[in-house]
Amino acid sequence: MRSSLTLVGTLWAFLSLGTAVASSTSYFLPYWLFGSQLGKPVSFSTFRRCNYPVRGEGHSLIMVEECGRYASFSAIPSLAWQMCTVVTGAGCALLLLVALAAVLGCCMEGLISRMMGRCMGAAQFVGGLLISSGCALYPLGWNSPEIMQTCGNVSNQFQLGTCRLGWAYYCAGGAAAAAMLICTWLSCFAGRNPKPVMLAESIMRTTNSYAMELDHCLKP
Repeated sequence: MRSSLTLVGTLWAFLSLGTAVASSTSYFLPYWLFGSQLGKPVSFSTFRRCNYPVRGEGHSLIMVEECGRYASFSAIPSLAWQMCTVVTGAGCALLLLVALAAVLGCCMEGLISRMMGRCMGAAQFVGGLLISSGCALYPLGWNSPEIMQTCGNVSNQFQLGTCRLGWAYYCAGGAAAAAMLICTWLSCFAGRNPKPVMLAESIMRTTNSYAMELDHCLKP
């Protein structure tokens, strides 16, 4: 089966899939920020958390050691993290859509032209920019009370206190940079230019089809 992508385009398709999977996985895993509370390790993403305190018997705080998302969008600790959740999620969704279309282009002839590839590269740039914006917004939420309790009560915007950034944060940022720089550049050479003969044959088939339909309609 003939591909609609060049050799560079095939590399672009698989790199696009890799960056989309990496960014989306990082988005859903609660390992963007690591700290501790009540002697237990705690980790966060933008909308998920691992290990959280609850009131036990005698109104004492105990740590529940499990991971989960916040009960509602408004329960996310800060406005900055709410914005980060929306912006990063939109960027990941855009990268996934482009990656799916790119992989399909490896198996279907005529699906991705040179111009279409460049448009998809522009969409990847926008997706990477959205994820990068989410990563930039993330430190603005470090001054919320919930994060300060985990970071020794000394954290602030762009100041981690006793916390540290997790691998998922770096993975999301790296995938966004790869999508913006490498994938966008490779997409310029991904699609095949339509051959003149193929274009002429397509026009002839379309013209013949219309002629046959017109002839069928005019017959008594």
